[in-house]
Amino acid sequence: MISFENVFKNYPNGIDALNGVSFDIKDGEFVFLIGPSGAGKSTIEKLIWREIIASDGKVYVDSRDVSKLKRKEIPYLRRKIGIVFQDFRLLPQKTVYENVAFAMEITGSSKSLIKEMTSAALAITGLSKRANDFPNQLSGGEQQRTALARAIVNAPNMIIMDEPTGNLDPQNTSEIMELLRNINNKGTTVIIATHDKNMVDKMNKRVIEINKGMIVRDELYGGYNNEE
Repeated sequence: MISFENVFKNYPNGIDALNGVSFDIKDGEFVFLIGPSGAGKSTIEKLIWREIIASDGKVYVDSRDVSKLKRKEIPYLRRKIGIVFQDFRLLPQKTVYENVAFAMEITGSSKSLIKEMTSAALAITGLSKRANDFPNQLSGGEQQRTALARAIVNAPNMIIMDEPTGNLDPQNTSEIMELLRNINNKGTTVIIATHDKNMVDKMNKRVIEINKGMIVRDELYGGYNNEE
């Protein structure tokens, strides 16, 4: 469960990124965050995984006020969250398998569990045959799937993605979204910040539209544009 209660975020450069944002996301929901560049979408995501702290208001993840987490507690919060960045952030010197396994290695998991979970994540994302390849040998879609495999390997409660299909063609976009639909159907919360109108319209999931740091629409089964 994620809860934003009258959240403001003001940056030192004078930008007011969020202006009194309130919403709840229940466990197992699939939510798109949409709006123009600079609307506040990425700020919301960063608040959830405690990269930044709200200037005012409360952000709760699993009933805990994330602003009050001690530094040593933050990694435990992030283990519950699979994050997929727009630029993938794959390690070029590591293979696909090693990139995915690394997410478990830093948590101190056993070698046997790492092998089991990494192999499963690669199978789910259709990358088993590319396990020994390096990122520069992959297509854009395969790099995105590698990033997704890394995000799910620790069996997180939620997945957060920033523009996951921005650099993909329609076929790869459809494949990624089908993977996310299947992951969500198993109970994982999915939150995606995006400008991809076709993807949002096709998925017909909850849409939270943000403009100038405020929520202007929150629709349970929405498209990219408000039809009203």
